[in-house]
Amino acid sequence: MTTCKLAVFDMAGTTVDEDNVVYKTVKQVINDEGFQVSLDQVLEFGAGKEKHQAIMDVLEACTKAESIREVADNAFENFKPALDRAYSELDVKTFPGVKEAIDQLRAAGVFVVLNTGYNRRTATALVEKLGWKIGADIDGLVTADDVTNGRPAPDMILRAMELVGVSDPSLVIKAGDSGIDIEEGKNAGCGLTIGVLSGAQNREQLEVAGPDLILDSLADLPANLGLVR
Repeated sequence: MTTCKLAVFDMAGTTVDEDNVVYKTVKQVINDEGFQVSLDQVLEFGAGKEKHQAIMDVLEACTKAESIREVADNAFENFKPALDRAYSELDVKTFPGVKEAIDQLRAAGVFVVLNTGYNRRTATALVEKLGWKIGADIDGLVTADDVTNGRPAPDMILRAMELVGVSDPSLVIKAGDSGIDIEEGKNAGCGLTIGVLSGAQNREQLEVAGPDLILDSLADLPANLGLVR
């Protein structure tokens, strides 16, 4: 088994299957400002990021908006209630085999912490919809609200390490469905960075960030660590 004390997993598209509702909502609020961006563009330029930053980056890359900050502020103000409405009707679930993978890792002595570009309220609501509890199903949750700098800065991973008392980043795995997750892991000095194909980006997009491993799903991780024989 690969030496590992902590696994930090992204939420949407990696651990949580929420049918890209966040990025569909980002697309909606940007287009409500008079633009025409596609979901593919939102996923390419906004995946994995704190959502105000995601809106900013999509506007900059995909539109001719003149006052990007002002447009982004307006869109983000509409994003929060729009996402609340979307989540109220959403059937949130995990991808097949992911909960079992988390259980296997924790049984082998590996802490599992979720991290996300969502704010604390949204992330907590997702965890609650899954029926999970911190301390019973996962060991921690770190959100964009908990740190100064969002991805690709390493702040959330460093915070996760503090939560569980792991000081050596070479003992940390970071897994996510976007290139910015991989960049975050590399910036934190993680011993292993993993891209998964269950969410926002395809293999070619993930490969740009140079992950150590690309898996179809997080469910495949225990076997790749030697936990399944």
